[in-house]
Amino acid sequence: MSSTWIALVIFAVTYILIVTERVHRTTSAMLGGVAMILLRVLTQAEAFRCIDWNVIFLLVGMMVIANVLRETGLFQWLAVQAVRLGKGRPVRILLILCGVTALSSAFLDNVTIVVLVVPVTLFVTGQLGLDPLPFLIAEILACNIGGTATLIGDPPNILIGSAAGIDFTTFLAHMGPISLLILLVFFGLAWLMFRKELRARRVRAADLSALETAELITDRPLLRRGVVVMAGVILGFLLHGALHIESATVALAGATVLLLWTRKDPHHIIREVEWTTLFFFVGLFIVVDGLVQTGVIRAVAQAILQVVDGHAGLAAMVLLWMSAVISGVVDNIPYTVTMIPLVESLGQAMPVMPLWWALALGACLGGNATLVGASANVVVASLAERSGHPIRFWRFFVYGALTTFVSLLLATAYIWLRYL
Repeated sequence: MSSTWIALVIFAVTYILIVTERVHRTTSAMLGGVAMILLRVLTQAEAFRCIDWNVIFLLVGMMVIANVLRETGLFQWLAVQAVRLGKGRPVRILLILCGVTALSSAFLDNVTIVVLVVPVTLFVTGQLGLDPLPFLIAEILACNIGGTATLIGDPPNILIGSAAGIDFTTFLAHMGPISLLILLVFFGLAWLMFRKELRARRVRAADLSALETAELITDRPLLRRGVVVMAGVILGFLLHGALHIESATVALAGATVLLLWTRKDPHHIIREVEWTTLFFFVGLFIVVDGLVQTGVIRAVAQAILQVVDGHAGLAAMVLLWMSAVISGVVDNIPYTVTMIPLVESLGQAMPVMPLWWALALGACLGGNATLVGASANVVVASLAERSGHPIRFWRFFVYGALTTFVSLLLATAYIWLRYL
C-alpha cells in the first residue's frame, strides 16, 4: 500500500474515533500521529517539524497567565458585570458574553480569549443554576466570527497577511464589515437556537442579589500585577509584527514575568495547564501533515480549482466554500498553509485579492462547523470537560453547521457584490 493510501486510512480512522468519541480525542489524535511515524508516512524529524510550536507555546503562556488571574477573583467579577447588564435574563446574558467574546477575539488571538472567557462563563452559569453548554457553544461560534475581522484575530489570517503582504488596517477595512454583519445575524440566530434551553430556568432575584453582594476580588495586589502583565501581553500581540516577535514569545514572556513578579509556585500553576489539549494538537498536526506531505490535500484542491478554468468569480466562490468544508474537517491552520501556494499560483492568471479574502473567510468561518475545526473549539471543549460538562461532537455540529452555512451565504454575497 502506498504512503498516500496509508495516510488516508490513518486520517479516516483517527477522525472516526474523534467523531464517535469511543476513544478520548487526545488519545485518538496521538494514536494517529504515532501511526503516521510507525508506518513511515513521515519520519520522526518530519513529524516534529510539522508541529506548530507557536500555537502550542501561545496556549501554554496564556493558560499560565489565566491560571494566576483566576486566583484573584477577576473572572467572577467580570461574570457579575455580565449578569447585571443582562438583568438576570439567560438569553441576554448569553448574547452579552458572545458580544464580549467576539469583540475581544478581533484584537487578540481567539485561543487566548476562550482561555479567559470560559472560567467566567462557568462561574456565572454555576451561580445561577444554568446549563453552561449553550453559553460555551455560542461563545465558540462568536469567537471564530469575531476573529475573522482582523489580521491578528485568527491564525489563518496571520498566515494570509504575511503571504499576501496585507497590513492590519487594510485587512480590517475588507474583513471588518462582513464580520460585523455576520455577528449581528448570529445574535438573532443564537436567540433562535438557544432560547428554549435557556427559558427553562428563570434566574431568581435572590440569585442576583447574592452575586452582587459577594466579595469577589480575593487578592487585589495579585490582581494589579496580573492586569499590568496582561496589558503588556495585549500590547505585545498588537505590535508583534512590527517588533518581529512571535505571539508565542509574547505569551511566554508574560507568563514568566508574572510568575517571577508574584513569586507563585510554578508547580501549582503549570499543573493546571490543559495538557490534554496540547497533546491533542500535537497529534492532530502530525496526522494532517501526513495528508499534506503525501499530496492528498493539494490534489483535492487542485482538482476542484481546475474546474473554474480561469474564471475569477467562480474561483473565489469555490475557494470560499471548499475552504469552509475542509476547515471543518481538519484544523484551519495547516489547511491555510497548504492553500497559500495555490492561491499565489492562481493569482498569476486572475485578480488575486478576492481569492485571499475568500480563503480567509472560508478558513475562519468553516472552523465553526465542527468541534475540531479550529483551535479555540478544542480548547473550550477541553475546559468544559474538565469542569464536568463535556461538549459532544454531534451536539456542537447541529449548531455549528447551521451557523457556518448562514455565515457562508452572507460571505458569498459580500465577495460577489464588493469584488466581482
